[in-house]
Amino acid sequence: MRLLFIGDVVGSLGRQMLSDYLPRLKKKYHPQLTIVNGENAAAGRGITEKIYKKFLQDGVDVVTMGNHTWDNKAIFEFISDAKKMIRPANFPEGTPGKGHLYVKVNDLELAIINLQGRSFMTDLDDPFRIADQLITEARKCTPYIFVDFHGETTSEKQAMGWFADGRVSAVVGTHTHVQTNDARILPKGTAYLTDVGMTGPYDGILGMKKEPIIEKFLTALPHRFEVIEEGRTLLSACVIDIDKNGHGQKIETIVINDDRPFRE
Repeated sequence: MRLLFIGDVVGSLGRQMLSDYLPRLKKKYHPQLTIVNGENAAAGRGITEKIYKKFLQDGVDVVTMGNHTWDNKAIFEFISDAKKMIRPANFPEGTPGKGHLYVKVNDLELAIINLQGRSFMTDLDDPFRIADQLITEARKCTPYIFVDFHGETTSEKQAMGWFADGRVSAVVGTHTHVQTNDARILPKGTAYLTDVGMTGPYDGILGMKKEPIIEKFLTALPHRFEVIEEGRTLLSACVIDIDKNGHGQKIETIVINDDRPFRE
């Protein structure tokens, strides 16, 4: 099984980059399933039903979310019906939506789990305890399990990778918007990457306009951060190969920008 995972899509530039390059990525890498993190897709804050449906039209199979899940209030109107979107499973009980799902990939089944870290983030339910429960449940049905761990710190993400090693096919981090250089297969067979990176503006700070952020660092005064809506663009992703036993065989990172143009 081969998976393509595209990192946090930010604003209109990110959406356009996804639309432009997903067909080309599929032609080059031939993934059997494409997963996209979409929690920043609506001007950097949440997602709308229109954007969600456009992702599916563009060829996305599953959309994962994160700490910005609820930033766009329109999500409450459609999340319960969004069968191909998941939000962090460790949100409190009773939260709308679901935190994991199962997807058919030819004659196989893949479990996809979305979790959110707690270090320097909202104090949600314990992601490790929830991960243990969901992985145990999923392994009764399939050895093919992918985890999007949406977290702030490298240490918490690495801890999740080691915690799940040998029990899931892959643990890939999202949220920090900068792709890390540590893609590897852990000793017991889990493909791991601390952060897949973002898809959107190339010349901002994590997708936002530079000036207000620099000014905040200089003055310590509050400033409104705005997504860049024009200019150079970036796409960050990874391709993961999984063997017949559900173990990660290979993980390859992808970066597309003006300095690293896409090669067919």
